[in-house]
This record gives sequence, structure tokens and C-alpha cells, in this order.
Amino acid sequence: MHPKEHRRERSGTGRMACLHLAEAEILSGIEFDDHPRVRALLEDSSIYPFLLYPGPSSIDLSSPEGGSRLADETGGRRLAVFLVDATWSCSKAVLRGSPRIAALPRLGITPLERSRWVIKRQPRPECLSTIEAIHELLGALEKAGLESYPDKGRLLAAFASMQAYQVARAEEAGRARYRTRK
Repeated sequence: MHPKEHRRERSGTGRMACLHLAEAEILSGIEFDDHPRVRALLEDSSIYPFLLYPGPSSIDLSSPEGGSRLADETGGRRLAVFLVDATWSCSKAVLRGSPRIAALPRLGITPLERSRWVIKRQPRPECLSTIEAIHELLGALEKAGLESYPDKGRLLAAFASMQAYQVARAEEAGRARYRTRK
């Protein structure tokens, strides 16, 4: 998690997703190559690390061949998926500061739906919040037979509740900047 996100967004989607996922961890910073936990994950031979981040070299898990390609690459090892929780511009700073993470094989997803954000705008239609990206990732991994995702509504329900609360507080305070888009 980028430090700006860590300081400002106490109830952001990355923190919320972490609360819902058993083995999720939040590490705050920009340079992670020397972080002990990151090094341990990257050097563990039983784990196959990936970066969930779009790009031309990403394995598109939304495609029929993406899941089988991922299964072939992992060779039965456990997946460790790194996500950068930040604005798009700040996420680029994290990847510049963490070349080992930036060099990981990348996973991509083609979202089934546009972002559900009502109080923030995404820079492009395929961009999602962290919690939405995790929801899409888990669905794609399940479809590929690599993960079980039994409670598909929980992450998005938490996201909707968070936004409803934020909108209600903003409306109480009369802060027009945060009113929902129609």
C-alpha cells in the first residue's frame, strides 16, 4: 500500500479487502525489494509470486486459455499475488521503487462490469478499485480451477456499504464534491 493511501484512507478498499481474506497482508511503503516479508515470499520455492497489474505481458485470466496458462506456469505451487493499493499514479511510483515486484509475471483481468465506485472516478473503463480487482481475480481463479471463491457477494457488499456510509456522511456535511454521480 502506498504510504499516502495508508495515511489517508483508513477505510479504503485495500484495508477492507484484507479484513475479508484469510492470508492477506498490508505492507506500507514505496520500496519493497528489501522488505523482509516480501523477500521471504519471493524466495520461497513453494510459492509462485505474481503481480496483479495490467499490461501487454499480463496473463489475462479472463480468457479461456489464461487459467490453463497460469496453472502450467505455477507447476502446482501456491500463488502469492501482489497488488498495489494506490491511485494509478502512485502505483507507478511503487513499481519504480520496487523493481523485483515490477519484474514479477503479471496477471490481468478483463472486468465483467465497470467499476462500482460512486464517489471516485476511474481513469479508464477497465480500471477498478482494489476490492473490485480482488473480487474479479478470485472469480477468474475459481473459474480456472485454481481457487475456491464461495461467498462472491461479500466483498462487493462491503464495498457498497462503505460507499453508502461515505456518501451519507458527505451529504450530512453538505460537501457537494462527494455527491454521487447520477
